[in-house]
Amino acid sequence: MLAFAPSLTAQNDGDRLIGVWEPSHGKARVKIDKIGNKYYGRIVWLKEPNDPETGKPKLDKNNPDESLRSTPLRGYRILKDFVYSDEGQWTEGTIYDPENGSTYSCIIKMKDDNTLDIRGYIGVQTFGRTDVWKRLALKPRS
Repeated sequence: MLAFAPSLTAQNDGDRLIGVWEPSHGKARVKIDKIGNKYYGRIVWLKEPNDPETGKPKLDKNNPDESLRSTPLRGYRILKDFVYSDEGQWTEGTIYDPENGSTYSCIIKMKDDNTLDIRGYIGVQTFGRTDVWKRLALKPRS
């Protein structure tokens, strides 16, 4: 029975990632959920939800796959396949940047309960960029 305790603790620690987060630019909010034993994040809010040119919801117009360019950004999964590691970080995942249509390898580290360091990179982590995301407190429904 005690042999399973570390894995259960690690599993619960990994679930700290679940919630709604806002990147530093403040243009979007991303809800991170767990599906199976992996973590995924999708856009649930956009500061400017409509395309200024069309007046319609923003689409993934920069996606390199032309068949996906008509997909609305709201609801789009930009974080995929993250696994919680024993080192206290989420690895093996990717982050998609809808502004340039690129997908990057990514590692997530939790600085504290309400702050994430999201590092996207190509190849090695040294050659990447880190963004700080803040957890949003959910208001209770009245």
